[in-house]
Amino acid sequence: MDNEEPYLRNIEWHMMDKTVFFPLSMLSHFCIRGSLYPLTLIKTRLQLQKNDQLYKGLVDAGCKIYRTEGVSGLYRGFWVNSIQILSGFCYIGTYEGVRHISSQYNIHPQIKTLIAGGSASLVGQTIIVPFDVISQHLMLLGLTERNSTPQKKYVLHPLGLTINPARSKFQTAVDIGQYIYYQDGFLGFYRGYVASLCTYVPNSAIWWALYHVFQDKLGVVFPENTSHLFIQCLAGTLSGFATTVITNPLDTVRARLQVQRTNSISNASRSLWREEGLWMFSKGLSARLVQSVMFSFSIILGYETIKRVSVKEKYKDNVRW
Repeated sequence: MDNEEPYLRNIEWHMMDKTVFFPLSMLSHFCIRGSLYPLTLIKTRLQLQKNDQLYKGLVDAGCKIYRTEGVSGLYRGFWVNSIQILSGFCYIGTYEGVRHISSQYNIHPQIKTLIAGGSASLVGQTIIVPFDVISQHLMLLGLTERNSTPQKKYVLHPLGLTINPARSKFQTAVDIGQYIYYQDGFLGFYRGYVASLCTYVPNSAIWWALYHVFQDKLGVVFPENTSHLFIQCLAGTLSGFATTVITNPLDTVRARLQVQRTNSISNASRSLWREEGLWMFSKGLSARLVQSVMFSFSIILGYETIKRVSVKEKYKDNVRW
């Protein structure tokens, strides 16, 4: 036993077969996004409604959306949002690439992870923000006044855009894209970009740093024969919970900037404070916590499993499940 090589706590970039890793990563990312998308939609509507005028919380919103709009209502904008698999591809490639490059320098492991997580989010957000803006507008098509009737021939978008429900989802997305371009030009597709970076870059950096911290701490707490994959999934879940609580107000401000065409982060923050007071810190938090915890667990389960499957033959004997 003493002559055995220690198991790999982290499978590094150079240890994996990329032709296996990337296709499986994209498939995993798409499946996770699809299964958790209703929570993303509910979170967005809770963040953007004023003074809880329509939904009282996570469960109430889910029930009302399903009752009035059906299953398709819970997936409004999904096909546009699913383009995030491209951003996910670039995100994980950047994260692993930066970790690999920084490992050549004398950098503390936690700092290396912090830099890699932030860099990955910067690249991912630059790609996905335009699609995120359109997707959020599509999500809001059902966020109408309490007494509105879904049987109307035309649906009035909260910003004043009139949508004909008889048009296809693609045509509706094109209408929204044209509306955004008419109102704000090309920069309209990057509305809230700075707020997105302020939210997701630190969120990603802290998430990955905490993930490795929790992983190390839990490895000491649990018995030695505990599944390492289980410890990693638990570490990811705890990391998701912590970062969500920290960054929730910024995420709400980001959503309002992208959809309600507020001119600046400070104006959006002041408007949110006037409407909600201290409740602004918990607005949409329940849905975001559930989404983040489930997403973090699922992402790590898929990510770490795929890394194990993709590991090169010479390292397989050192991989511990």
